[in-house]
Amino acid sequence: MRFAISLLVFICVASLIGTVLPQNQAANTYVDQFGPFWFAVFDRFSIWHIYNSWWFLLIMAFLVVSTTLCVLRNAPKMIRDARSFREYVRGSSLRAFHHRVELQANDDVAQAGRKVGALLREQGFRYRVREDGDSLMVAAKKGGANRLGYIFAHVAIVVVCLGGLLDSELPVRLQAWLLDKHPITDNMLIADVPESGRLPARNPSFRANMLVPDGKQSSMGIVSYGQGVLLQPLPFSLRLERFYVDYYETGMPSDFRSDVEVTDLATGERFEQTIRVNEPLRYKGVTVYQSSFDDGGSTLRLRAWPLKGTGEPTEVEGTVGQETSLGKGAAAVKVDFTSLRVINVENMGDGALPQPSGMAEHVAAVTGSAARPRNDGLRNVGPSVQYQVIGADGQAHEFNNYMLPVEIDGFPVFLLGMRTNASEPYRYLRIPADAQGTMGEFMRLRQALADPILREAAARGFAERNAPEGEQRQLLFQAARGALQTFSERGFNGILESAPEGEREKILNFAVPMIQLSLTELRDAMHRQAGQPPVDYQGADGEREVQWMRLAVLGLTSLPDYPAPMALQLSGFDQVQASVFQVARSPGKTTVYLGCILLVIGVFSMFYIRERRVWVWIRPGSGGSELLAAMTSQRRTLDFDHEFRRLKGALQRRFAQGDGPGDKG
Repeated sequence: MRFAISLLVFICVASLIGTVLPQNQAANTYVDQFGPFWFAVFDRFSIWHIYNSWWFLLIMAFLVVSTTLCVLRNAPKMIRDARSFREYVRGSSLRAFHHRVELQANDDVAQAGRKVGALLREQGFRYRVREDGDSLMVAAKKGGANRLGYIFAHVAIVVVCLGGLLDSELPVRLQAWLLDKHPITDNMLIADVPESGRLPARNPSFRANMLVPDGKQSSMGIVSYGQGVLLQPLPFSLRLERFYVDYYETGMPSDFRSDVEVTDLATGERFEQTIRVNEPLRYKGVTVYQSSFDDGGSTLRLRAWPLKGTGEPTEVEGTVGQETSLGKGAAAVKVDFTSLRVINVENMGDGALPQPSGMAEHVAAVTGSAARPRNDGLRNVGPSVQYQVIGADGQAHEFNNYMLPVEIDGFPVFLLGMRTNASEPYRYLRIPADAQGTMGEFMRLRQALADPILREAAARGFAERNAPEGEQRQLLFQAARGALQTFSERGFNGILESAPEGEREKILNFAVPMIQLSLTELRDAMHRQAGQPPVDYQGADGEREVQWMRLAVLGLTSLPDYPAPMALQLSGFDQVQASVFQVARSPGKTTVYLGCILLVIGVFSMFYIRERRVWVWIRPGSGGSELLAAMTSQRRTLDFDHEFRRLKGALQRRFAQGDGPGDKG
C-alpha cells in the first residue's frame, strides 16, 4: 500500500508537469524552449504527451488493480467492524481503558441497564445489551460512517484512474491492436484513406482535431497516433460560415470564434451555433472546442526575383498548403507555401529581429552603417509569407519574407528570413527599399553586378575618379574589376579567402571602400544604360542615397550565402481563414466527476466523523449495583476529552452517587 501511495504521489507530480508544460506541441517548440540536449532527454520520457505515455498509463493501471484488490480485501472487514457493537468485551478489561469511570447505584442491575440505555440514546449512541449471568454489558457506538470514508476515498482513486484511462489514448491503442488499424503517414484525400486508417464511428472515447476553412464543411476528425494519423468519423458535419478574430495591441489574438452550421448525418436536422473559447458545442455525446485558427488555403501572388545571373523577375501564384515548381531543368526547385500571416507585431525596441553578425557586422562598421533596430517598441510590420524551398538534391530550407519594408535604424528595408530547420531562429537578409518603396533598385543593381560589361565600366569609372592617368590608374582598374567579379560571386568572403589571416582586416579595410565606390559607379552605369540620370548624392536626398548604398553593400555581400536561387516577394493575397476545432468524446469526464465526489465524501468522513464506542458493565453490588463505563475513539482529541467528561457527568447525575474511588478521566 505504501508503494501504491508513492505511485499516486508520482502521478500527481507528473500531472502537475503536464498542466504547466503545454502538451502535444510541435517538436521545434520544445527544442527552442529547452535546447537539443534536454529535448532528447525529456523526449525519452514522453514529457510532451505525458498523459498518454506508456509509463503514465501503466502506473494508472497498476493503481486501479492494486487499490481495487485492497478495497475488495478490506472493505468487508471494515463494514463488519462498523456494524459490530463489540458487546462481547470482558467487563474486567474495561479497567485498562484510559477514559473510564466507576459508579455505585441504588438501582438493581436491570433498572440500571434501562437508565444507561436511555442516557446513551439521548447522547446519540446506538447500543446493544448482552446478559452475562447476573450482570449486563451495554455496548454503544456512533460515528460508524467513518469507516465508509476510508472505503469511499479508496474507491474514488479507482474511479478517477478509470476515468483517466477512458479519456486517454488507451482505447484508441486497443482498437488499433485488436482491429488491425494502421496510421496514415502519406498525404492523401480523405476519400482515398483505406478502412485500416479509419476508427469506428461508435468509438467510445477519442480526442481529435478538425480544420475547417471558411465556407467548407467536414465530418471527419484527425486522431494523432504514432508517427501518423487515424480518421475518426463524427455523427454530424460542421460547416464554417464565418470566423472572427480580434487582436491585442501586441498582435496576440484576444478572442476568436466560429459561426458554424451543424448537420445531423442520421436525420438531416440542421442548426446554427457560435463556438467560442470556453463555450464549446455539445451534440450527440461529442464536444467541439474552439482550439485555434490557421490558414485555410489562401491564394498568394508573388514576384520571384532571380538571385543568379541577369534574368528578369517573374510573377508566381501559389496556395498555402500546396507545392509549386519554379525554374526549369536542373535548376528547377519545389516551393511549398506553409503559412500566411496577415498581422505581425514585432517588438522592434527589444531587437526581436536578428542582429548582423560576422562579416556583415564588420562591413557595417567599416561603411558606417548601424543597421540595428532601435528601441521603437511594438508595431505591426505587415503581412509575411512562410515557405520551403526544396532543391533537386532534396535539401529543404525555410523562408519567412515580409511583404512591406520595415523601418530599422531610420531606413526601410525588406526582411528575407531563412533557416535550415525549425529548431533554428530565422536569420534575416536586409534589402534596402528604393524611393518607390520596392526592392527593384537593389535587384537591378544585383543584375548589373552580374553583367561583365557593366562591371568593367564601373571599375574603369572608379579608377578614373581615384587615380591619375597612367600605370597607376590601370592597376587600380584591374584591382577594382577583379574585386567586383569576386564580390559578385562570393561576397567579401571570397576576397579574404586567399589572404593571410593576419592581413585580412587590413585588406578588408581597403576593399570595403573600393567595393562601395565601385558599386556607386556601377549604379550610375546601370542608370545610363536605362536612359536615366545618375544618382545625385549631393542633393536634397543625398543622405538617403548614401545610406541606401551602404545597406546595399551589406545586402550584396550576404547574397552568396542565401540558400535559394530566387527571392519571393509577396505582392498580394486573398486570405482564406480556417478554424481549428478539437472534437472529443470523453465518457471518462463523468467518471472523474463521480470519483471527485466520492473523494470529497471520503475525506470529510475520515476527518470530520469520529467513531466513538462506549461500554458499560453493570453488575450486582452492595445495596444496588456497580457500574464500570469506558469510552474510546480512533483519535484522542480535545473534543473527545470534552465528550467523555460530558458522558461521565451525565452518568454521575443520573445515578446521583458521585465518583467512586477508581474514577479516571
